Order: sequence, then C-alpha cells, then structure tokens
Amino acid sequence: MVSETGRHHKVVIIGSGPAAHTAAIYLARAELKPVLFEGMLANDIAAGGQLTTTTEVENFPGFPQGITGPKLMENMREQSLRFGTEIITETVAKVDLSERPFKFWTEWNEEEPPQTADAIILATGAAAKRLHIPGEETYWQNGVSACAVCDGAVPIFRNKPLVVVGGGDSAAEEAMFLTKYGSKVYVLVRRDVLRASNIMSKRLLANPKVEVLFNRAPVEVKGKDGLMTSLAIKDTKTGEISELEANGLFYAIGHAPATKIVTGQIELDDQGYVVTKPGTAQTSVKGVFAAGDVQDKKYRQAITSAGSGCMAALEAEHLLSEESELSG
Repeated sequence: MVSETGRHHKVVIIGSGPAAHTAAIYLARAELKPVLFEGMLANDIAAGGQLTTTTEVENFPGFPQGITGPKLMENMREQSLRFGTEIITETVAKVDLSERPFKFWTEWNEEEPPQTADAIILATGAAAKRLHIPGEETYWQNGVSACAVCDGAVPIFRNKPLVVVGGGDSAAEEAMFLTKYGSKVYVLVRRDVLRASNIMSKRLLANPKVEVLFNRAPVEVKGKDGLMTSLAIKDTKTGEISELEANGLFYAIGHAPATKIVTGQIELDDQGYVVTKPGTAQTSVKGVFAAGDVQDKKYRQAITSAGSGCMAALEAEHLLSEESELSG
C-alpha cells in the first residue's frame, strides 16, 4: 500500500514493535484513527521489530505455554487492525518537527509534498550490536543471542557452558543472570580490563561460575545438527586462536537506537536515545512522544515497551483532546 502525499493525520506512529502496536490499539479505541508506518525492512529488521528475530517468548504475560516472537507480533498487528488502525508498509525517511502540524516523508515519496500530523509517536526501537562473525547468522537463535534476559532460560542453554561478549555493566549483569542456567559462564573482554563499575566487576570476578577471559575476542561460531557447540576465540595480543566448548553466545556490546530521522530536532542523550521527561513519554518537542527501546536503554523488554506505548497513546490523546477543547 502506497501512502498518499499531502494527507493529514491526527496521530502518526512510526514503528512496528510492541510499543507501536500498543499505542495504536489505545488510539484506535479512542477513535483517533491512528496511522502506523511499520516500515519496509526499516533498520534491516522486518516489520514487528526485534521480536521477529526471537524464537520462544516465555516472559510475556498471558501466554503460559510461551509464544514465538513472530506470532506475538502478528497477534498485536491483527489487534491494531481490528480496532481500525491504518497500517502502511513504508519507511518514514524524513520528518520536520520545527512546527505543528509536523511534516514527514516516506522513502517512496521523498520528493513529493509531505504528509502532516498533529502528533507523532516515535517507536522506532533499537538494534542490538552484533559482530557478524562467521557462523553467527547460521546459529542465530540456535545458540547465538543478543539478550540473555530474553533467551537465557531456553532449554538449549540449561546446564551448558555459555559465553558473554562485552566488558561493561550490561555484560556483567547478563553474565550473572546466566549463572542461574548455565554450567559455566565465560566473559570475553577484548581489552585487559573491565569497563564495568567497581561493584559489578567485583561481583563478576567473585562468582565461582564465571571465568573472565581478558584480551579475547570471538572469531567463529561452530555447531552441529543446527545448534551451536563451540566458539573459536582469538587472543587479541598474540593472535593465537583457540576453541572454547560453548552452547551459547550472548552479545552485550550495546544497542544502536533508531533515531537518525530525528537527530538534531529533539533532545537525545550521549548514546543517541530519545530523552523523555521522567515518568512520561513526552520528548523535548511538544506533540512528539517516544516509546519503547528508542528511549529505553535499561530494560529493553517487550512488556516494558508495550507499557510505554500505552503511556504515549494516552498522553497524545490527552494533548489532542485539550487542544480541541481550546480551539472549539
């Protein structure tokens, strides 16, 4: 479906994950006729966001037997459509937030007159950084993951040796989390020191199930019968290659928020995440709200994204209702 240029909308949602669809469901039920641009492989991820790259989701309430990530997103999309959300499979390429109504263009209509919106909910998410080493794609979600909290309890990792890549607080936290499930957790640190805080470093180094390997980097994921079984690692000082028996590899090297289209127009933090006013989804620009991983660098869970999508929708509805009363 190609969107028409020059159209005006009350609320536009940019994104396709739990935050975007929760916002859409609330706004559609409030009869605000939201339009959701789910993107065409935006950020190189299919519509539905990071959950489309996840197999079993066991920590989203309401699914006692678990549900696959793609199916969960399919259900959310169907619910958005059921209540009247217009979903357009195009990527928003450019926005102008200098005045309201806001202007925006899609990749297919960049040279045409813009569409406009009274309010925008930014739910573009963030992508986990990966190293793209040989074997990573082959064993993605069959041993390789970028979220220990999401995937660590999966049966293939239980009582098995696991590896975490990273040296910061996130890596330390993920490694400690994985000790509940794995038989042993190796932490690969490219340098000869941890970047994690003092307290986290001490906890990590003191844990009997953790072994920190300094000056080490992963170079190839190996496996058998479709599952990861070992990891080739390199000594970053000597260049020597060795093999580590491991059934899981977890990246904890950071995330990249998808904020390119708003950079320079709204307040971002030093890592590029959208800054929202504490306890709200409001950004530094009135009428622009942010929800999900694009503004959350701490929790990054489907359920917290959905919650922030609800907040953004209720705040957008309140703003538009208030403005309608004032003008009416």
